[in-house]
Amino acid sequence: MSRLAAERRGRGAETIAAFWLRLHGWRIMARRARVRGGEVDIIARRGRTLAFVEVKARATQDAAAFSLDAYRLRRVVVAAERLAPRYMRDGDELRIDAIFIVPRRWPRHLADVWQG
Repeated sequence: MSRLAAERRGRGAETIAAFWLRLHGWRIMARRARVRGGEVDIIARRGRTLAFVEVKARATQDAAAFSLDAYRLRRVVVAAERLAPRYMRDGDELRIDAIFIVPRRWPRHLADVWQG
């Protein structure tokens, strides 16, 4: 797949994920938030929970799950650490989530995937 096609597919998956989060009561604070050392696809808030969400679009659920390796997750964590002060309020719970987008399936939202 070409880089441009992959970029388009990724943006489309992020749009689907953002819509899915909104349907489940989340407010989207930012998309594609970049800092030196990492990027967060979606920053979302629901109540006192602030989630930094990594979105993965793949052909199968297994491929999506395997695509979220420690290296990529660590880049999200670094970005979340640097971005948290901008979005965090006193008493917030911070977490790293993942959403897997697979054709002909509902998005799969995994909460709190980082235990580091």
